[in-house]
Amino acid sequence: MTSTAPSKWNVTDIPDQSGRTAVVTGANSGLGIATVEALASAGAHVVLAVRDPRRGEAAAARIPGSVEVRRLDLADLASVREFAAGWRGDLDLLINNAGVMNIPESATKDGFETQFGTNHLGHFALTNLLLPHLTERVVTVSSGAHRMPGTPRIHFDNLDLTGEYAPMKAYSQSKLANLLFTLELQRRLTAAGSPVRATAAHPGWAATNLQSHDGSAVRRAFMRVGNRLVAQDNRAGALPTLYAAVADLPGASYVGPDGLGEMRGGPALVGRSAAASDPAAARQLWTVSEELTGVTFPVPAAV
Repeated sequence: MTSTAPSKWNVTDIPDQSGRTAVVTGANSGLGIATVEALASAGAHVVLAVRDPRRGEAAAARIPGSVEVRRLDLADLASVREFAAGWRGDLDLLINNAGVMNIPESATKDGFETQFGTNHLGHFALTNLLLPHLTERVVTVSSGAHRMPGTPRIHFDNLDLTGEYAPMKAYSQSKLANLLFTLELQRRLTAAGSPVRATAAHPGWAATNLQSHDGSAVRRAFMRVGNRLVAQDNRAGALPTLYAAVADLPGASYVGPDGLGEMRGGPALVGRSAAASDPAAARQLWTVSEELTGVTFPVPAAV
């Protein structure tokens, strides 16, 4: 059963964030910029972690409040390491928002399939490298696509989907990986006695530029129509992420819209597929991700 957050929860319900620092990946447009605006308006100092600093600076210039821009390319583990190595002091909130969707087959700078490498492995490495600084919460943005098409699974025997690549298949795998990552991260945080919580969220159908990079012209056309007729705007789409970031929720909670098909509506605790709830698969994915990135789970500082 879907458990709905307080009626009409919105950005005005975000508690005072003064004195807190947040990092938002993919923050110069779409859900990311809406998330930055809401947190900065509530008093947080927000770091826009973006691949293109010039676009990031242009976005930051339009946001009232305390913000800064730092370069981060999640498709390049050297960039991820550089970002984390430059961090000083506490970090209250990390929002793993950036992502690519349904793109043609390609590889990251480290040779991983781009959707899995960016959406999962880049955030996996970033989170673990920043974890010694984290004091409160990690939110990872997944998608209802973790359920589709068919029955998505982690292709442990062929993570890059070599010879069987399909854009939606790869996207679904990466979004399933986001939920399994959150599940295992919370297990490890709890075992370490850390107060940091890991949660996940999905925006439903939100009109952003993410859909414009789809590898299929037919799907791009469908998305354009859906963006006009069905989708929420980016501010409404960011509400589940924000709720997952500031509400008093159990670790490993998953938040999405409470409307029909979880396409739109207010933020609510929502269900996930059986594949996304498999602790054995979560542990296996974690082990493989450590091997691929060379980044391991540290003992959190705030224990």
